[in-house]
This record gives sequence, structure tokens and C-alpha cells, in this order.
Amino acid sequence: MKRTFLVLFALTVSVNFSSCEIADEGPNFHFVPLRIESVAVPESFELSETYQIDVTYTIPNGCTYYEGVDVVAETTSTRKVVAVGAQRTDQEACTQVVTEATTSFNFVVLYEQTYLFRFYQGEDTNGEQLFLEVEVPVN
Repeated sequence: MKRTFLVLFALTVSVNFSSCEIADEGPNFHFVPLRIESVAVPESFELSETYQIDVTYTIPNGCTYYEGVDVVAETTSTRKVVAVGAQRTDQEACTQVVTEATTSFNFVVLYEQTYLFRFYQGEDTNGEQLFLEVEVPVN
């Protein structure tokens, strides 16, 4: 009796879940790099200290939203910095208003070498990425 109940319960649950169809239309956004217009970095760093780095970026339209800053170590003391946006793909009409905003991130100095920051600034006419490069020595 107990076994029959468990089998019937399992079949009922299985049928109920298989009859519920959830439409997966995929994501309604994709990530895009945002152009960095300007930065504020210290003139120099001290080893083992933490510094705030300010970044001013451009949001290209009303369908794009700021998501954060991605800082990637390219070498021991070279960092590529990209402001990241999420661009909606489910809206047909986006306002074409370009806006600037500023954000910041904290950077911990771990090495004694001069740091090279490469801030993403878009692409040239050949599709090559452009960067604002700033060197910051470590005292």
C-alpha cells in the first residue's frame, strides 16, 4: 500500500512538472564595454596601500546601464580597466541621449614596479581597441 502510494505520487509529480512548459527566450541583454573618458589616479603609490581610482565613462543610449568596472591583470604591473554596461536587447526604441557618469574602484598596490593602467576608450576605424595609458610609480 505504501509502495503504491509512493509510485502514484511520483507519477503525479512527474506529469505535473512535464506539463509545465517554461519559455526560455534567452537573455534580454548583453554586456558591452563603455568608453572611459577620463581618470583620476594618484601621482605615485606606496607599497601595500589602497587607493581610490576615479573613472568617468560614457553611457551611449537609454538601453544601456552601468554594471561595474572590470580590472584585469595583463602582467604583474599592467592592468586593463574596462567600464562594463548591460545593453537591453528587448527594446526597439532607445533614447539616443549620451550621458557621462563617474565611478571609482579601490586598488591595492602589491608590487614595487611602476604600474601601467590601460583604460578602455573604444575602437578605431579598423576595429582596434584604443586605451588611455597612465603610469603610476611606486615609491
